[in-house]
Amino acid sequence: MAALVLLVEDKDSLRTMLRLALEAEGHAVVEARGQAEAVQALGQSPPALVLTDLRLPDGDGFGVLRAAKESDPDLPVVVMTAYGSIQDAVAAMKQGALDFLAKPVEPDHLRLLVERALERRRLLTENLLLREELAERRGMPVIIGESASLRQVSAALHRAAGTDTTVLLEGESGTGKELFARALHALGARADGPFVAINCAAIPDHLLESELFGYEKGAFTGADGRKIGKFELAHQGTFFLDEVGELPLALQAKLLRVLEQRTFERVGGTASIRVNVRLVAATNCNLRGAVASRRFREDLFFRLSVFPITVPPLRDRPEDVPVLARHFVARFCREMKKPVLELSQEAEEALRRYHWPGNVRELQNAVERAVILAEGTVLLPHNLVPAAPDSAGPDGDPWASIDLSGTLADASARVQAEVERRKIVAALREARGDRAAASSALGLQPRALSARIAQLGLGQ
Repeated sequence: MAALVLLVEDKDSLRTMLRLALEAEGHAVVEARGQAEAVQALGQSPPALVLTDLRLPDGDGFGVLRAAKESDPDLPVVVMTAYGSIQDAVAAMKQGALDFLAKPVEPDHLRLLVERALERRRLLTENLLLREELAERRGMPVIIGESASLRQVSAALHRAAGTDTTVLLEGESGTGKELFARALHALGARADGPFVAINCAAIPDHLLESELFGYEKGAFTGADGRKIGKFELAHQGTFFLDEVGELPLALQAKLLRVLEQRTFERVGGTASIRVNVRLVAATNCNLRGAVASRRFREDLFFRLSVFPITVPPLRDRPEDVPVLARHFVARFCREMKKPVLELSQEAEEALRRYHWPGNVRELQNAVERAVILAEGTVLLPHNLVPAAPDSAGPDGDPWASIDLSGTLADASARVQAEVERRKIVAALREARGDRAAASSALGLQPRALSARIAQLGLGQ
């Protein structure tokens, strides 16, 4: 199986010998003399295998190994080392190297290791493709984007999907954490089971326990029959606990018990119910800060963050904005049975420049609104990107751009909603998406801010 091999060796004679041996087996070889050249080569032509010396005049093989794993976590790396430095090779394997070659290198041993590494790479790729194909058949959500940060998130999802480990998705509102949770479910062994989601911020405290664990008949006034809770409904599947940072302290202790013992009782019940679920939690707040301020249990935090994945905000991956926008344009045109609209070059540039404090959800809402109002065949910047908060009408009058039609109540409601939207957007931008900090600046309770964000369509 011919493949592209990145060969990192500073000694010209040895590098030439290794290159000739690899080319004799039909492989293409990219050569590098040190860490800097290797990192550059990784960015230009992704190899199927990296063969690197551990001792280099420019950097070292450990740096090459780290760069290779950052570019592709599944990229096989074989390290070369002198016979007396086997402990270095062992250290490299602990950091992710597949195998090592002791110098002087024997051609037959080299050929065997390369074949083994490439076969492992092929099997991993086939397994990934099969998992993705199966997930698509089961309705896996489509994750749109081409940025390196999004590829890293996707790679982490695939690694976590093969396990039953609890995953914590961290990221600002509107970044699509539930979408990633659904993708994780579809890629895993529980894909045939249920996916059950609950938003801790959207349910009042006094109702949240019964939503999570259910209740027995007569447990409280109005409990006319037994109700099955979300945990029980998620048996043999995945339970997605969104905005877990909003969970009251009393329920945090009960959640910890479920995670540790896999049992719970319904409200008003005495029988222990055993469940087998995979938990995925999500938060848009700083849980470490909540632990420090005693608003979140430290033991629960460590139990939830076994495998943390950070979903990057849209402003940190501007190259994905036009790709997402075109996807949403095509989707809404199809749903509204309109001819597919085109994004102008100016619109794409404006989309990239805008901060998108509401992230993907705000972009989706902006595109949907633009498609509804579109009259021509091309979308221009003013159709998509919100005006700056200090923008004014054509005569410099800020009221000239405000819709005052209808009754006084109608106009007042529109103005109030727009003021709230702009103030909340500004507070979230200032707090870099931290809702706890934004709610404090706005003089609101976190739950009240979450409710307003949902009503105004600023996040998910």
